[in-house]
Amino acid sequence: MVDLERIKAEAVAYFRALDEAATQRHHFRHADEEGGLWYVEAVPDRGELIVIKQAELTSAGQLHRYSWEHLEDEHGGLTDQAIDPGVDPLEPIPAGEFQRMWTR
Repeated sequence: MVDLERIKAEAVAYFRALDEAATQRHHFRHADEEGGLWYVEAVPDRGELIVIKQAELTSAGQLHRYSWEHLEDEHGGLTDQAIDPGVDPLEPIPAGEFQRMWTR
């Protein structure tokens, strides 16, 4: 039987370690087909960019935030997939723009 609490604890530990040890952070924005805006903060890990913070501003104006401190809820969750700015439809943004959305 899978121990879901252990898996969640391992995920929290992984994302927290990445966040606390990050020396280089990348910030992106993406507009979805429903009019929502996604903001992500990603850090390099083993040759990939891993999202450590993610904020979604829905077209209705609701803001949902995900990080190691809050992995998921009924609206969604922190992606567990690496991103590739060369392939994924992401627009690089300044760190300040991400922070304004994250702390909103």
